[in-house]
Amino acid sequence: MNAKETWFAVASAGLCTAVLVARANTWLLLAATVLVVGIAYLVTRCPAGKHVMLVLVIGAVLCQLPGLTMPPLSSSDAYRYVWDGRVSVSGNSPYAHVPLDDDLAHLRDPYLFPGLGPSDRSGVTGPPRLPNNPADLNELAKDDPRTKINRPQVPTIYPPVAQLYFAAVALVTPWDVGTLGLQLASAAMAVLLTWLLARELRDRRRDPRWAQLWGWSPMVALETGSAAHVDVLAALLIVAAVIVFARRPIIAAALLGAAASVKLLPLLLLPAFTTLRRRDLATPLVAIGTFIASYLPYVLVSGSLVIGFLPGYLTQENFTERSAVLGLLLPPEARQLPAAAIALGLAILAVRRRHQNSEPVAVTCCWLYGAALLVTTPAYPWYGLPLIALAVLAGRIEWLVVPMASYAAYANYADGTRQSLIYLAATVIVLTATALRSTRRARALTERPKARNPV
Repeated sequence: MNAKETWFAVASAGLCTAVLVARANTWLLLAATVLVVGIAYLVTRCPAGKHVMLVLVIGAVLCQLPGLTMPPLSSSDAYRYVWDGRVSVSGNSPYAHVPLDDDLAHLRDPYLFPGLGPSDRSGVTGPPRLPNNPADLNELAKDDPRTKINRPQVPTIYPPVAQLYFAAVALVTPWDVGTLGLQLASAAMAVLLTWLLARELRDRRRDPRWAQLWGWSPMVALETGSAAHVDVLAALLIVAAVIVFARRPIIAAALLGAAASVKLLPLLLLPAFTTLRRRDLATPLVAIGTFIASYLPYVLVSGSLVIGFLPGYLTQENFTERSAVLGLLLPPEARQLPAAAIALGLAILAVRRRHQNSEPVAVTCCWLYGAALLVTTPAYPWYGLPLIALAVLAGRIEWLVVPMASYAAYANYADGTRQSLIYLAATVIVLTATALRSTRRARALTERPKARNPV
């Protein structure tokens, strides 16, 4: 086992620990991420040890351990996950009940409901009723000091495969450990994805040690073993879909559909799995069919309530008005059409490049997902977890600046102009790196014939 690799793994784990002890201080997180990228560069310049895969996995485990010793830091989403899983295990639908619903009072415990016991009444009963007025919606979606669950007066927003995951973890997790079961499951998936990325890089004759940019990343440690964000499950399914696509396109399509049923954003990757050839048309159909089929059992139980709080969430988070980069030029109400036009153009470009087989599907997925984040600029940085994994798999490390930018923007949540400039800087970095890579590739292609036929 290479001593340098071992020490670099310990150093990365120390950086992850420092970030978590500092309660995810944004600038420390970004500095630690840059250092881990530097560590990856140094490691890959050294001869590989005999047990590279083992070092990568052990390093990933070490990076995950600190987050398991403390409650979630970056958000309170994990408390909602615990509740949704508990509701499903009890035989009820999380789409048809809100956390404060007195009909589910028997599911309360002191951890999730420190100010509301099973015998107490919240005054909330019956199916969710969501107002159309944005002001009333914001009032209804407020947090409540009696529970750790966010937005406890509205139903869940999470799709069915996410709900199945929550239920599976809830089934084996005692109530008194709170979010620990989900944190352990999330950390395990992060470690598994480290191994999967390393194995795939090795099979593609690339240095598997680049997988540490995922497994040893402070951003990944923060959002998985600590915050237990479900985005890690989406990342795992997306990477699995990319890996098996060449050999089993139908299975890849089903995995992509399942990923979209964890978080909706993976639906934007459909063009990367689509060509104009008739024999390939089944792939997007299977992905969409898997996504729709996952909802059917819940539709039978909950009817139209199955959409949950998703429309309200999109309204509350101003998704139709975000597009921070466009915000430098356009007011909120004028951004929707240009954003949609850019998204459509990117989708067409992705289908064209896949039809021409001009680049690997991993590369198409990477820039398509990254571009989607730059166009929509969602408010929460953990949406970028799948992009980190795709950047490693595709060998497009420049795309790591997008999730890094999202943390910087999150730290400036109230300053729209500063957010726009941060995302603009990330866009410029990505475009510059892409242009330089294209220039180098074109130069290599023109110089190759000269080498064969010297004058």
